[in-house]
Amino acid sequence: MEHLIEFQSVYKIYQMGDTQVRALDGVDMTIDPGEFVAIVGQSGSGKSTAMNIIGCLDVPSTGVYKLGGVDVSTMDDDQQAVIRNKMLGFIFQQYNLIPKLNVLENVELPLLYAGVPERERRERALRALDRVGLAGKSKNRPNQLSGGQQQRVSIARALAGDPSVILADEPTGALDSRTGREVLHFLKQLHEEGNTVVLITHDNSIAVKAERIVRLQDGKIIYDGDAHDPQAVVQPHLDDEDEEVTA
Repeated sequence: MEHLIEFQSVYKIYQMGDTQVRALDGVDMTIDPGEFVAIVGQSGSGKSTAMNIIGCLDVPSTGVYKLGGVDVSTMDDDQQAVIRNKMLGFIFQQYNLIPKLNVLENVELPLLYAGVPERERRERALRALDRVGLAGKSKNRPNQLSGGQQQRVSIARALAGDPSVILADEPTGALDSRTGREVLHFLKQLHEEGNTVVLITHDNSIAVKAERIVRLQDGKIIYDGDAHDPQAVVQPHLDDEDEEVTA
């Protein structure tokens, strides 16, 4: 089976004055169709850089990134936009809904950009809203909805394009704990229906809802395995790593 997401020795290097910052430092990683993976790390770990590359919002400095077997590493902005629209559904922490558009129009927007005909666009958007339990709110504006409902609209928007990957960036970060649990439950349900879900978070209590955790620290993968293994939520200290190397 072909990997859906594949990093081959991916580096992302930024020049900060005289200093070189390796946001990603030789990352090798694969994600297969149907997986539910949490990419975890603290601020500065490289998780946001990894998300941007997975989401075709950035390209590696060196190395290869393949999405659905297609090498995205050397694509220009226009080429990335095409594959992003075709294969990826985004769920953001701040929902990114357009206040002037109603709920249905917000869900339709990526389909509009993708050139989907109006009738099909409307049908797909309504189906997606029905899946998240908001078909009755299609004419509402975002400011007439609760935070949890707005996040479900953003999930519907991600689903309407029938993406290969649902990429969720801190999807519960702006929600209270109860509503956050509802959103996580919905992501698990989407995974159980066969969707590939990649969750980006700094929070271990959220990461363990996935099946697999990839933990980043200083641009390197320090854990990649079962989300329910105790080691998955342990943040090693640099001293511990040094002892392991010299032991």
